[in-house]
Amino acid sequence: MAETIEYNGKSFDVDEDGFLLDFNQFTEEWLEIVMKEEGISELNEEHKLVIDVLQDYYRKNGIAPMVRVLSKLTKFKLKHIYELFPSGPGKGACKMAGLPKPTGCV
Repeated sequence: MAETIEYNGKSFDVDEDGFLLDFNQFTEEWLEIVMKEEGISELNEEHKLVIDVLQDYYRKNGIAPMVRVLSKLTKFKLKHIYELFPSGPGKGACKMAGLPKPTGCV
């Protein structure tokens, strides 16, 4: 069941878990929404790198990378990715990057 989130005059169509249904709706406002959900006050360069890698991988492959692949591409240990995104690479990082809810083992 889809729903719409309104924020700063923008509308975002999300699934029942709050993931964007359309990657093309990703904006700075979307980042702000998910940062609040995640309890992240500001994005550092490491957050931005994870988000960029996720988005780039998604554009090329149409899916989110598996956790091991994300770790390899960013050169961050999995533990560090969880430190950056408290709810994890799938729920936190993929959601923040505007990707649809990952399937499988992310």
